[in-house]
This record gives sequence, C-alpha cells and structure tokens, in this order.
Amino acid sequence: KMNCCGLLTAQKEPVPLKSVEVELEVRDHVATVVSTLNYENKEDKPLEAVFVFPLPGDAAVCHFSATIGQTQIVAEVKEKQEAREEYDDALSSGQQAFLLEESEQSPDIFSLSVGSLPPGESASIRLEYVTELAVQADDGLRFCLPAVLNPRYQPQGASVQVTSVPASLVPYSLSFSARVSSPRPVSKVESNCSLDPLQYLNPEQTQATVKLAAGHKFDRDVELLIYYKDAHQPTAVVEAGQASAKPGTLMGDPVVMMSLYPEFPQAVMSSVASCGEFVFLLDRSGSMGQENRIGSARNTLLLLLKSLPMGCYFNIYSFGSSYQHIFPKSVEYSQKTMEEALKTVEEMGADLGGTEILNPLEHIYSQPCIPNQPRQLFVFTDGEVGNTKEVISLVKKNSGSHRCFSFGIGEGASSALINGLAKEGGGHAQFITGTDRMQPKVMQSLRFALQPAVVDISVTWDLPKGVSVTVLSPPITALFQGQRSLIYAQLTGEVGAAPSLSEIPLWSDFFNIQLTVHRLAARTLICSLEMEEKERRGEQDEGVKKKVVEVSVQSGVSSVFTAFIAVNKGDGEAVQGPLVRRNEVWATILALIWLHGFKVDAQDEWQLLAMKAVSWLRAQNATCVTECVEAGNALLGCNVQKDVLGL
Repeated sequence: KMNCCGLLTAQKEPVPLKSVEVELEVRDHVATVVSTLNYENKEDKPLEAVFVFPLPGDAAVCHFSATIGQTQIVAEVKEKQEAREEYDDALSSGQQAFLLEESEQSPDIFSLSVGSLPPGESASIRLEYVTELAVQADDGLRFCLPAVLNPRYQPQGASVQVTSVPASLVPYSLSFSARVSSPRPVSKVESNCSLDPLQYLNPEQTQATVKLAAGHKFDRDVELLIYYKDAHQPTAVVEAGQASAKPGTLMGDPVVMMSLYPEFPQAVMSSVASCGEFVFLLDRSGSMGQENRIGSARNTLLLLLKSLPMGCYFNIYSFGSSYQHIFPKSVEYSQKTMEEALKTVEEMGADLGGTEILNPLEHIYSQPCIPNQPRQLFVFTDGEVGNTKEVISLVKKNSGSHRCFSFGIGEGASSALINGLAKEGGGHAQFITGTDRMQPKVMQSLRFALQPAVVDISVTWDLPKGVSVTVLSPPITALFQGQRSLIYAQLTGEVGAAPSLSEIPLWSDFFNIQLTVHRLAARTLICSLEMEEKERRGEQDEGVKKKVVEVSVQSGVSSVFTAFIAVNKGDGEAVQGPLVRRNEVWATILALIWLHGFKVDAQDEWQLLAMKAVSWLRAQNATCVTECVEAGNALLGCNVQKDVLGL
C-alpha cells in the first residue's frame, strides 16, 4: 500500500522536490489541472525512481511529459503490455524511459517509473488531468489539490505533530492559480488557505482568476470552493471536436456536457419520509486513529443517530480486520434502542486493525430487507483500502435494494472509494475534514435519505435534421434535491450552429482549448466499459477490452488496459555508472544471492522465506532477472547461478 507519494526511490525515500506549479482551469462544473513538479537527484549515482500520484477518483490523466536536462519526453497512451515491453527495452539499452499506469486495485493511484536520472541532474514532470468538481451542501463546487501537488512538510526529527511550519523552512515552493469560466456569473471563490482577491476578466463576471497568497504553510490540503449565481439553472456546454481527429469518432465529433442540479418545489420537500432501515458502517481500522479521524466519525454518527425519525429501523456495524454489529439484526428506533446504541458508539476506538470492508458489506446485503422500510447504508471511512474496485462492484450489484451514502473522513480520504460508493449506490458522497462544516454535510445526507427522489428520468434531444446523438453516460437512476448530475453525449453529423437542448441553451463560448469535456466523456465511457468487461470476464470476449483500448488511445485518457509510455531516444548514449535499480525485484534478488552465498549453513532457517520470495519474483514476470543476478553477484563478490536461486 502506498501511503507516501511523489518521486520515490526503492526504499520509498522521497527524491528531493524543488518546486511545484499548478494551474487550474475550471469550466462550469469540470476542470483541467496542469501541474509541473521539479525534482533533483542529489546522489552521486544514477537512480531509477518511481513517481506515485494519488488522483481524484473521477479524474482522467490526459498528458504526461518529463524534461531531464535539455531533453523533453512526451508520453503516449499504448496497450499496457506493449508499453511495459517498450519500457524494459529502453532501460536495458541505457535510454531514459517513463511509464505511467493505473493501479489494478484502485483507480486513484498512478505509479510512474521515471527510469534513470543521472547524478546531480534535475527532472521536471508535467502532468495534466481532468476532473468533475463535487457539489457541496451550500451549492459550492469543491476542488482539492492532491497531496503530491501540495506535500505536507514535517521537519526532520520532529516527533510531535507539527501544526504549522514557517514557510522559510520549507525546502520547496508551491505556486497555484485558477481561472474560472461559466455560462453564469462567478459570485465568489473561497478557500481554507489565504487567497489573493478574485479578479474578474469581463463585465458579465462569468470569467475570473484567483491565486494562492504568498506564504502558504504546507500544513494542510488546499481546498477551493467556487460559487456561481443561479446555481440550479441547468446548463449545457458544447465543445468542438479535435481538428486532427476523424469525424464520427469520439474525439472528432462535438461533445455536449449537460449539468442537472434541480431545486425541488417546496411542497414536495415537505413530505419527508419517516421510515427506512438505516445501516451505519464505521471504519475502526488503525489509520482512523490519525488526526482523531475516529473522533470525527463518532461525532458524525452520534449526530445522525439523534436525528433519525421515530418508527424507522437501524443497526450499527464497525469494521477493521474483522467486523462487529450492535444488534443481531436491525431494530426499531426508540428511546431505549437509541440510548443503547449511543453508549456503544461513544466507546468505539480505532482498534480493529486493517481495513477489510468487503466482509461486513456482504453480511449487510445478505440480511433480508424489511417491507416498506427502504434500506439506506451510511459508510464512514478514511478510505485506505486496497480493493476499491471490488468494493464498488459489490455496491453496484446491490444498488437495486438500497442506497449508499458515504463519508470520507480526514485529509486525503480516497475519493475513488467515497465517490464510487455513492455513485453506484445512488446516494451522495461527503468529505469531512476538521469540524468546520460537518453538521450541514451530515444533515444534508440524512435529508437525501429521507426525502423523495426523482426517478424515471428521461432526456429528450431536440436536434437538427441529420444530427444524431450518442449518450456516453450511464442512465441516471435517481436525482435528489441538492444533487448534481452530469450527462455527456457525442453529436454526429452536420452540427453547424449551436442547437438547443429542450429548453437549455447551449453555451459554446471558449470551450475548445483543453478538450476538458471530451476527455471527461471518454473517462465516463471507459469506466462504463471497464465495469461491463469485469462482469463478462471469463466469457473470452475481447470486444469490450478492445473498445476500451481504442477509446483510451484515441482520447489520450488512460484506462486499466493501457499505460502512458515515454522513451527518450536521445543520442543513444547510455547513462554512465552502474544503474541503481530502485525497485523490489532488485532488492529481493540481492537478498537471495546473499543468503545462498554467505548463509548456506543456516539454510533450514531461511528456506521457506526464500521459496516465498522466489514465487513472488516469478509472479512479477520481471524481464530484468538475469541482469539483476549478474549485477548482484558482481556487487557481493559471489558466483550464485540463476538455477540455484530457483529462477
């Protein structure tokens, strides 16, 4: 599990970071983030390093490039196996190579091998991604800068938690600026960090810029909240296709993004249901002990418990490596059962070990539903799980019988997990950091759970003759008051002047520079296809996978089956000096040679361990084994053959 991020060596030591520059381009409800990270190898030998980047869950990486010295390398998206082979070939011939791939378990961690960085050399990494911005309880749109782009700084040897670090001590600098544009005026932009005043770029106030004030302290996430006038008006934005792409393809055709954020009539809203089966699932893994996350989750849960309507049913599960429940099955909510639950919750600590969320979820879904009491699941977690995709698939499979509301607790909760649970479970996601805005967020989710939802939603497209539409988003199953849905669609044919979409005027002002909408549409389509491929796995049907690879390569948006590959062909000069392979394969082989070379007499003590290591190495399918064995023997002055090691 990778909790540290940025540019790391094999020992998970960070390569020194000099500066970070981030430019945020917000268009209505979506954004492109362009970031540049500058690093320096301060060692006296070349090193192979890995760049680890935790992404917001619904984000799509769409550009990656690296500059070393005078050379720039730009990455292309290729089929994963092909990309890996190209990377290995480049490294073994002494060329610089970079590989960026999505982790199989969780879509929000990208790890990137940056090949060899010569001693004393600087590397500059440029990464662009697109993302949808989440709507908050007060109609603000939230953007949060991932920790890699805003690393926490802890002075060396500081054992106490440092609350604030004087900027003069921090060895790297951060510059962050945002440009916001929308069909409607921007009313304000707020942040948990100090900002320079908002600057409007036009009289209508539909375009504005803002930047981080000098002296940022690096002791917190940078969060931006953007507010528009007339927030509940539906908008539709059309983005022209890429001139170089073929018409009829996703990137060659115009793409529309429609945002629906309805305000329900007061009469509907006053009819709040007083029934439901509320199942609360609380994360009590060890990581919840940090920053008093467990305290924050407990307070959230206590507030919810006290606010439930009389006559409903409820139960509380908590989990870590194992799970527990307060009642054998859901009980009716009364003064007595509430007090019993409150007492138990107040004593819950972060003392259950790992984060095994799958088992309690399976147990909850195996319980029969109570007639006329719709099941509502509330999940509280800091999101540190390794099997995000499996968890989300399980929620999706059971989405017909319940709704799932998720709460990401603490700084840096995994947005892939929190947003994924709510999206597939037809509920709503909230992120709770600190205590500042916890109450309104909690009450908003509870209101969603109790209020009527709009179902049977259909969208009609009023298009000119000769234009056809392909909707790329999965159908919307339910909409709640205060919940926003984005619909992406591809327009094929002679689009000509901007058509109108049943009552919603199309805004096609300046939406063509970044291809933000196209890339998010591609990401949406890729996610749907990946889900479909997972459900059909084993049917030997390569069709869906082929389609994912095709959309991914064409749009430059990565997927589970593709990777970014960049090779610096340069002058073909190999980097001088022994290449320090900064990865676990090298370390494992070195250990095996040492054991066989120097500790043969204690073989019965380490034999089982060695067998485990060998089977792990075989599973890695590493192409560098022979090379590592030779280098290891040379380094340790041994002569242990590959077959003796079992390789």
